[in-house]
Amino acid sequence: MPVTDQISDFLTRVRNAGKAGHKTVDSPYSKIQHHIGEILKDQGFITDVEKIDEGPQGIIRVTLRYYKRKPAIKKIVRVSKPGRRVYSTVEGLPRVYNGLGIAIISTSKGVMTAKQARKYNVGGEVLCTVW
Repeated sequence: MPVTDQISDFLTRVRNAGKAGHKTVDSPYSKIQHHIGEILKDQGFITDVEKIDEGPQGIIRVTLRYYKRKPAIKKIVRVSKPGRRVYSTVEGLPRVYNGLGIAIISTSKGVMTAKQARKYNVGGEVLCTVW
């Protein structure tokens, strides 16, 4: 069955795999999922993200990170959805858990964290928040 929202599907797979204690999780590949995975890796929420050329689309494999047998990702929430897009100016970008979490933003300069978007002085679509 085709998925209408690939980002929500990816975030749900990561969330469920973390709660179940899995080491890795696979999802159908897309560029935006790969960019989100790279941000999560850079921020220390996951260990690794890689593209595997398998099948017509490919697979993105995420290696999860744990601390004292608990997932590093406490909560990952999709903010902007296909039925309700959430856009923000640079002044209105969200601060997650007073700086302990991150917000992932899709801007005209690419997918980045809210902190990076403030640095580049750009707003955009708020994809998700992670803490």
